[in-house]
Amino acid sequence: MERLRTPDERFTALPDFPYAPHYLEVPAGDGSESLRMAYIDEGPRDAPVVLMLHGEPSWSFLYRHCIRVVTAAGLRAVVPDLIGFGRSDKPAARTDYTYAAHMEWLRAFVDGTGLADVTLLCQDWGGLLGLRLVGEEPHIFARVVAANTFLPTGDVKPPDAFFMWRQFSQTVPEFPTGMIVSRAVARGMAPEVIAAYDAPFPDESYKAGARQFPTLVPAAPDDPASAANRAAWLGLERFERPFVTAFGDSDPITRGGDLALQARIPGAKGQRHVTLAKAGHFLQEDVGPELAQVVIDLVRG
Repeated sequence: MERLRTPDERFTALPDFPYAPHYLEVPAGDGSESLRMAYIDEGPRDAPVVLMLHGEPSWSFLYRHCIRVVTAAGLRAVVPDLIGFGRSDKPAARTDYTYAAHMEWLRAFVDGTGLADVTLLCQDWGGLLGLRLVGEEPHIFARVVAANTFLPTGDVKPPDAFFMWRQFSQTVPEFPTGMIVSRAVARGMAPEVIAAYDAPFPDESYKAGARQFPTLVPAAPDDPASAANRAAWLGLERFERPFVTAFGDSDPITRGGDLALQARIPGAKGQRHVTLAKAGHFLQEDVGPELAQVVIDLVRG
């Protein structure tokens, strides 16, 4: 497996992101050498841990406002860069990226860091991976906050906005990472923040994972990931630990997904679910501190 590694100098002077990276080697999955996975680990090591999972096409930088608030409350924030994103290694071929491969890389990360009694905060593909892991290995998780995400099986057709996004992602000549994020927030983004989302990708050769992710979302019942996601739903439908939805009010792709999660997951019953105002798909940018407070309130009970 050929892999690329973004030069460290691309990550200097990032706005509001003073956090030093940590690294963990995870199996590549094809018998070749391991892949280096980067992550942020802030706060007391013996404190309750909040695992924050980003999606497409962002990286741990997305959670910078949440990290600050969560750690100020005395909690531990662990925020990986998924393989293909951020400071993590980036396999060069699009065929290296599958839903199953991403699951194994995430599973290896959780096992390798020894995380337990985890509070999961997940958004976008962070939920497609994180909620799948909750369904498969619920013993790892003490509670969950799902934000603008879902676990699709392809049995329900995604909204038209998803198919428009998928077509754009596959046909645009140059994949404009920072612009994509900026257009999916409700409150605008400064130029230096947009640049921070471009930082992991010096050129198009680094964007194989970002290009491939939209094609991996199960959008039909016979998708390669559909059966595994249906099986994970069986686990989620038995998950009785606290489960809270925190969705933005301005996301056309995931709108309504919160109600479906609340209806099917036992741990969601009786919880204080929230809809965050003036918050787009990347609600961490729009209302990061408010989202972090949802997590803190859930941990403190």
